[in-house]
Amino acid sequence: MQVTNEFLQNLRQDYKSASLDESDVDPDPIVQFQNWFQHAVDAQIYEPNVMTLATADKAGRPDARIVLLKGVDKDGFRFFTNYLSAKGKELKRNPYAALVFFWPELERQVRIEGTVEKLDKETSEAYFNTRPVASQIGAVVSPQSQIIPNRAFLEEKVEELKAKSTEKGIVKPAHWGGYIVKPTRIEFWQGRRSRLHDRINFELVKGSWTKTRLAP
Repeated sequence: MQVTNEFLQNLRQDYKSASLDESDVDPDPIVQFQNWFQHAVDAQIYEPNVMTLATADKAGRPDARIVLLKGVDKDGFRFFTNYLSAKGKELKRNPYAALVFFWPELERQVRIEGTVEKLDKETSEAYFNTRPVASQIGAVVSPQSQIIPNRAFLEEKVEELKAKSTEKGIVKPAHWGGYIVKPTRIEFWQGRRSRLHDRINFELVKGSWTKTRLAP
């Protein structure tokens, strides 16, 4: 089948599984996110912690990719990556980011904006030590976002590190660790019929969250 503009224009789904009223939303958006995340887990959604992370390069051009949420609490949303990757360099220059979660089975979306800070070394090491050994090795040997000659380059680096590994295991490299996105805005989106979706928006104003409804 050829994907034509006409085909795309007629590709649509009418959302009808739920609604979202202001009274249904917890006054704390972090608690509300945790509630929705638990719903996604209970619905057995494949990798409910998948999120789009959007940053901006030095010219202000947007850049986005998929990463995994690895923690959420009153302070914010955590993920881990290579500090020397494209996103790491972009966050160093411009420590602001946006996150998007989409759970299609629940017809729900959460959008988050905020400032970004590195997690401390101890926190990053604690998480690194819980990862499978193969993932630890990957974090050490991959020069993320850099050009490499071929797949064999990586595989050779993996074998070299395996040969050097000791009983103490793999040590977290200095170029790898965590970030926390400290939210200043969180929007909860519930799909509704005829594209008249529910959008409940939280803004952090002088240390307190204000809640409003946005037009779809």
